[in-house]
Amino acid sequence: MSRTSNRTDGDIIRDFLSVAGLLEEPQLAQLYTYLVHGHEATVQDVIDDLELGQGTAYSNVNRLVDAGLVEVTHDEQPRRYAAHKIDLTVTTSAADREYTITPALIDAVGRAETNDDIGTYVDRHGVAGLATALTYTVARERGEVTHRLMADDLDISPLAAEMILQALRPVVHEYYDIEEAGASLDELDDDDGDARTFDNADGDDR
Repeated sequence: MSRTSNRTDGDIIRDFLSVAGLLEEPQLAQLYTYLVHGHEATVQDVIDDLELGQGTAYSNVNRLVDAGLVEVTHDEQPRRYAAHKIDLTVTTSAADREYTITPALIDAVGRAETNDDIGTYVDRHGVAGLATALTYTVARERGEVTHRLMADDLDISPLAAEMILQALRPVVHEYYDIEEAGASLDELDDDDGDARTFDNADGDDR
């Protein structure tokens, strides 16, 4: 589900509203991520692998189908489902910041169901704050920033920065190509230089 020039405004708005539902409900985000990785699955697969009740599993799958985020790939029983990949860029009215909603961000939201550190961060900073943290985690894993620089940029404690960076690390390594950095993280941690600010690092999300 990528935004292209030949798509109507109505299509884009429907995409945005559908994705917004995912970002508001970690359980739906978790299911969407499961279907993206599994390529195709039955509702029974969802029940077994995500440990959902039968009613919840059917309801959530149907909601994703109705939203246009999941499609039926095999109509005979048992039906099989697959997810459409999402790549949607949203520009906010505050300082014209852009957030790109990708499977990586949706995966991170879904992990709030099982990861207390991510859940707490979303509660305090919202999904926009989580998107910012994900950007910093990519940079951290590439050796470009440290938790102290992130903490200074976002006006949060170094401990809070380190906790969310660690929590998002598996997401980053699953979706991004991470190469060896030129400097070690220890060397970067000792650097007293100015903090690096990213375009979508919004201190107002705290």
